[in-house]
Amino acid sequence: MRRQDSGVERHIPVLLQSVLAGLAPLAGAKVIDGTFGAGGYSCALLNAGAEVIALDRDPQAIREGQALVDQFFPRLHLIQAEFSQLDQIVEGQVDAVILDIGVSSMQLDEAERGFSFQKDGPLDMRMAQTGFTAADVVNYLKMDDLAQLFKTLGEERYAVRIARMIEKRRCIRPFLRTIDLAHAIEALIGRKPGDHIHPATRVFQALRIYVNNELNELAYGLFAAERVLKAGGRLAVVSFHSLEDRMVKKFLSARSGHKKGSRYLPEIKSVPATFIPLFKGVKTATQEELQQNPRARSARLRISVRTQEAAIAADMKLFSLAEIARFEGSKK
Repeated sequence: MRRQDSGVERHIPVLLQSVLAGLAPLAGAKVIDGTFGAGGYSCALLNAGAEVIALDRDPQAIREGQALVDQFFPRLHLIQAEFSQLDQIVEGQVDAVILDIGVSSMQLDEAERGFSFQKDGPLDMRMAQTGFTAADVVNYLKMDDLAQLFKTLGEERYAVRIARMIEKRRCIRPFLRTIDLAHAIEALIGRKPGDHIHPATRVFQALRIYVNNELNELAYGLFAAERVLKAGGRLAVVSFHSLEDRMVKKFLSARSGHKKGSRYLPEIKSVPATFIPLFKGVKTATQEELQQNPRARSARLRISVRTQEAAIAADMKLFSLAEIARFEGSKK
């Protein structure tokens, strides 16, 4: 970590230099930071001379970000909101949008938020600190729905076995703590010496995504960014796992203006391009960055430039997201 001028310790944002280079020039630019978190990207954007409208649905992030608002007044505007609403919040068009998808380091490091099993805490995982918790889902969602959730959102190969174990155990004693659930999964699946990934990792990922409706949030955030960016504006998205990155890739590919035909035919022009990739593929962390910030290991950055074409109507079918049973509340 590093200490910012405000005196508040803030985590190092991943791929920071690549993001700044991709969004440059930033002096005088109007930028939306859709995932404020601990303020790492916003602070760097402000230091580069940008005006920043930062959003976060976590009330704790908003409270702790006030020192930064005071420091950079009047160029930082901090608003509690989901980034899927960014085009409803911001007046006019902007020069850039940055979305750092997933859970923040600040949330992961605080045991009481219940995002990680590295420290014992309540099985919570709510970014906005409202609504149902991960404990509610684990203890009350039907077994078949739990299995589908783990398989679809966590890509967990043992989804059915884990769901059956949870159904059996919760009848005796509910799951209320992160360590309890993690230990139960480890006891069921086992862990070979040298395994770098804990057997509960994918289940925790799936629960977090489900509790916070993260994939739908990402989809609507991409549509909103398309509507709010001016011609020549840039969209930067940092993702951390394959589900997110596939969605971003699908969106930008569909907005590139070409549609792939059969293997025997060239790409066929379908609709005007609303985005043009700034570079091919993704950027990942350098070895130097990984030494300073191991959490950058799985980060992938895509940046595209907005064209002058009108935004295309939002259509969730683009992402082919699997249907997962909606949590209707506990029986408490």
